[in-house]
Amino acid sequence: MVTRGTDRGRATSAHAPAQTAASRLPSLTGLRFVAALLVFATHVLWYTPQLFTGDTGADLRDTFTLSGSYGVGFFFILSGFVLTWTARSDDTTTSFWRRRLVKIGPMHLVTFALAAVLVVSTDRPTRTVDWLASLTMQQAWFPDIRTSSAVNGVAWSLSCEFFFYLAFPALLPVLRRIREEWLWPAVATVLLSIVGVFLIATYVVNDQPRLMAFSVSGEVSFDQVWFVYFFPPARALEFVLGILLARIVASGRWPRIGLAPAFALAVAGYVVAQYEPYLAGTAGMATVWTAPLIAAAAVADLKGAPSVFRRPTMVFLGEISFAFYMVHWIVVMTASELLGPTRTFSLPVGTLMALALLLAAVVCATVLYRCVERPLVRRFGRHRLNAGRTSSPPASASVTTTAPAPSSPLSTDGPRRVPE
Repeated sequence: MVTRGTDRGRATSAHAPAQTAASRLPSLTGLRFVAALLVFATHVLWYTPQLFTGDTGADLRDTFTLSGSYGVGFFFILSGFVLTWTARSDDTTTSFWRRRLVKIGPMHLVTFALAAVLVVSTDRPTRTVDWLASLTMQQAWFPDIRTSSAVNGVAWSLSCEFFFYLAFPALLPVLRRIREEWLWPAVATVLLSIVGVFLIATYVVNDQPRLMAFSVSGEVSFDQVWFVYFFPPARALEFVLGILLARIVASGRWPRIGLAPAFALAVAGYVVAQYEPYLAGTAGMATVWTAPLIAAAAVADLKGAPSVFRRPTMVFLGEISFAFYMVHWIVVMTASELLGPTRTFSLPVGTLMALALLLAAVVCATVLYRCVERPLVRRFGRHRLNAGRTSSPPASASVTTTAPAPSSPLSTDGPRRVPE
């Protein structure tokens, strides 16, 4: 399908030996759980408000309103980065699509079924189009909040990822034709395009609410939010940014920004997003601040620099993060239904209950990862060679990593623990 070629600074023999520890990217795996935790924070604060009441609860909801969207944007950039970093010259388009479908399909179907039970038991209004769009991972294409968030509310991001996967075999060869000296101008072009999406949503897309205003302050319509947040081609710009970022790191053109400064920059970007217009703070214009963190984490792993995200606990949590992402909304919504709308709790009790929900989601994710995701990926997600070709490592020794592909967030593709 595609090849990373021999980017300057990373090229090695096609017969390179097994990967060393310095060529692995486990920090990217650990970071995936941090991003998933940001999504959990938004949902537990907003969907179980009875746990956090009064001024403190309101302040927490204000603080973490955008954390979920920040985490999702991080996954979109990271998806482009990892798929590019692990692209193989002996791959085929159909093999790539098969592995991606095996990666996300079974987990989607299992969590769809669990969410469907919740929807039916709570009489949540759900139309036929909502069921079908959600089941087929097409819900993000519908500018209707009832459809885009139907059944399992977080599964809309799989609709975007599905679109990215379909486009990737054609997209990467085009972006690989960009000369190394033009990579940073290409990044600038993508950033300007992301700003353009915000401007189009602000000044061109219908700003009159049809059903409800989506933002906390109610100043924008769902049509506008859909265009910057749900619409797959708009979010594909972040995916493209990740592709270019991987090429920049591989070519040795990434500046010397350490992991700690990059993490601080990502935190600062989130703070800035709190003061931006809602349409700017909820999607690509905000999440581009996380791009340096992805590159810095990859470089830290390649150089063996210290990284807290590389610790075994963080790596394990990163491995189950896709399952965690897909199941946590069901756990939170089930708790909300069981607690009822009128009960309230003190801040200490509510905090403990929120931590209990986090633990429950982690346990459920572990079970799903070990019983659904990992065995099916090992059985059906193996890489297959082009007919008539022999197996060989990718063109660059740094391509093979132990970090599972973090695509909305995804995990390991096969028994070789190589994200593709």
